[in-house]
Amino acid sequence: MSDVGRESLTDKVTAAAKPDSEKSYVEQATDYVKGALDSAASVVQPQQEKSTTQKVGDAISGDNRNKDVA
Repeated sequence: MSDVGRESLTDKVTAAAKPDSEKSYVEQATDYVKGALDSAASVVQPQQEKSTTQKVGDAISGDNRNKDVA
């Protein structure tokens, strides 16, 4: 199983834990770009190739639009 190009669940949680009001513009922009790229990668990557943590992260973040058989 390969999660190349995907943001780790730890990175997602860390980014979400700090409010945007406490982030610099660079941090906010970085989070936005990483999130957008990860969301796009989630759709393209087949479910059967995702690790368990990526499946959980996609389900929590709502990036589970790829409905291939798990």
